[in-house]
Amino acid sequence: MIFGDVHRCQDLFPSLPRPLQVALSLLKDTDFATLATGRHDVEGDDIFFQVIDLTTKPFNDNKPEVHRTYIDVQFLFRGQEKIGFAVDTGNNKVAEDLLADRDLLFYQDCENEASVVMKPGSFAIFFPSDVHRPAGCVGEPAAIRKVVVKVRVAALSAKTS
Repeated sequence: MIFGDVHRCQDLFPSLPRPLQVALSLLKDTDFATLATGRHDVEGDDIFFQVIDLTTKPFNDNKPEVHRTYIDVQFLFRGQEKIGFAVDTGNNKVAEDLLADRDLLFYQDCENEASVVMKPGSFAIFFPSDVHRPAGCVGEPAAIRKVVVKVRVAALSAKTS
């Protein structure tokens, strides 16, 4: 996992693959205030993003999750959100396997979990080896607007001409 603020990540850029640079630039340079919720394509199925309006929940009401085909670049536009994270050790009990249809695997719980509080401008990059538990409330449940950029793992190694 990589955590930071999109307005203070210029030192990180040179060490990231181009698709992740595209994702962070998009988050830094786009006004998400009036953008419609739902999916927006950037580079077809290799890079796209979802604008999501939701109400946070008590942390343990959300299931930890992983993705195998896509990297999640989660960005908070409005509100506050607690996100849990941990290395996927392979010891977590599966609650629901939706990998074939939605690239989504839910665990019942997660060992060695830590958390971060996302504030406007915060981003967190979750790789397939990272378990994450998004949409936790900070204090009371509250409305947030977040953006999740999906970057296909295979796009990291794709050659550009």
